[in-house]
Amino acid sequence: MPRPQAGAVRRADQARVVTTPLFIGVDGGGTGCRARVEDAEGNVRGAGISGPATTRLGFDQAMESIETAMQGALEEAGQKPEDRASIHVGIGLAGLGRKGAREALEARPHAFASVSFATDGLIACLGAHSGQDGGIVIVGTGSFGLARVAGQEIRLGGYGFPISDEGSGADLGLQSIRLALRAYDGRLDSTPLLADVLARFGGDPAEAVAWMDKASATEYATFAPLVMRHADNGDPAGRRIVQGAAEQIDGLVRALVERGAPRIALIGGLSSAIEPWLAPDVRRKLKPVDSDAVSGAILMAREAAGSGASEASAI
Repeated sequence: MPRPQAGAVRRADQARVVTTPLFIGVDGGGTGCRARVEDAEGNVRGAGISGPATTRLGFDQAMESIETAMQGALEEAGQKPEDRASIHVGIGLAGLGRKGAREALEARPHAFASVSFATDGLIACLGAHSGQDGGIVIVGTGSFGLARVAGQEIRLGGYGFPISDEGSGADLGLQSIRLALRAYDGRLDSTPLLADVLARFGGDPAEAVAWMDKASATEYATFAPLVMRHADNGDPAGRRIVQGAAEQIDGLVRALVERGAPRIALIGGLSSAIEPWLAPDVRRKLKPVDSDAVSGAILMAREAAGSGASEASAI
């Protein structure tokens, strides 16, 4: 049998590269958007980043950020626009739980083999446990618990600051300011933490009230490192605040375990700081994350490739 010419081999290789399924995972969050392209063997082919992607900014802006991140990843992977027909996409998006958001996004036309949507929390959970049953408790500016058990999503808390998000960075800030104002009134003994908190307002409660009128959860959370530092140094008020926060996180972990989650991972900017304060039985239920949220989105895209995008969209 005659051997093919070198040029024919190259053309065949090129065709194979184009038609081999690729998978894009997208983590669209409130502070930024990340995308990654992987092949069927799990090799990273490209990555891209862009600005915030959350439905709170509007669907058009969210999808523009997602498209920018995906395009960067695809270009790094050497993919052309016509190659999209063989690519499966999984997108985790902040704010997807807003009424009508999923339906509106799924109705948008696209050129990919499939596109599946999930909340940014769910893809973090999928990545943390390699797609297996398990839960996460996010402890950052906000807080909430989420698990996937037997294909069902369980979500606890996270209704928004200040009515929810107990144990979060924003909650730590709120509690510290409350105690600082009580100390100013003489209703509570002052401590170095409370003095430092009040000093941020020039020692004037009126300045704290003016700040409160416009402050966001993110601004409250800027006090969290100060609270944690003083608590670790033994400050009575700091310890009181952090112990209270830890009890709230304990409650989220225990509730997820009671709902059937066999393992829990802590995620978020405050997770490593709060973990030593958790109850011993709770700490025994924790495990490190297996991978990141983008990996969770890629797992979702792989599931869509095997079962159809309509099924994966219901994840």
